[in-house]
Amino acid sequence: MEIQLIRNATLKINYGGKTILVDPFLAEKGAMPAFPNTPNQHLSNPMTSLPLEAEEIVKADAVLVSHLHPDHFDEEAKNALPKETRIYAQSEEDAEAIRNDGFLHAEAAGSELKLDHITIKKTGGSHGRGDITKMTGPVSGFILTHPEEKTLYIAGDSVWCPEVQEAIQTHNPEVIAVNAGAAQFLEGGVITMDKEDIENTALAAPQARIIAIHMETLNHCLLSRTELNSFLQEKGLSDRVHVPEDGETMSFQ
Repeated sequence: MEIQLIRNATLKINYGGKTILVDPFLAEKGAMPAFPNTPNQHLSNPMTSLPLEAEEIVKADAVLVSHLHPDHFDEEAKNALPKETRIYAQSEEDAEAIRNDGFLHAEAAGSELKLDHITIKKTGGSHGRGDITKMTGPVSGFILTHPEEKTLYIAGDSVWCPEVQEAIQTHNPEVIAVNAGAAQFLEGGVITMDKEDIENTALAAPQARIIAIHMETLNHCLLSRTELNSFLQEKGLSDRVHVPEDGETMSFQ
């Protein structure tokens, strides 16, 4: 298994002989305004450029879309992806919206799907805690398994919550990608994982290697790589939790 962090939550994964693109967010640096009702309104999104050309990023056998927020599936991705691309969304409602954008093979992931010898199972999550989730809406993650690969858990835009804990206990993943950054609005708490959420994930999955992504790209993500790495070192987790740079490729044998 090879996982390349493109930027934010966008991953390009070589797994079981297939290339899978996750949550493509391909806007040019500064093309979007700051998210409303969030800190750092003076900043534009995304705050970083893509590490490689969009035409290369979209070369994939399938695309997983955890939810339809614009930093996970944006207009640039819709324009760059070939319309015959196989796209799996978290729900029929999301799949219909993607089909309405012209994609011929967009469908709901359901509880389980097959991509040749790869099994993909959808998992739950919580895009924040309490009333804020009424605004952020439903989100999903994915478990990938293959006879010759380690089990991969892509947690999606979720804080530490019972659904994430259940996914770890049920599937015993050996590699976990968590969306960090401690994204937040002016009120309502974090809507992606903060330092403590990542620590809880690591403690719940002591056998797993974890990568923390979704960082330093959006105006409302307040947790930096430097701060997270310092915390991980303090907690003795640096050997198991890696904070990749944009464009970095990681191998898990």
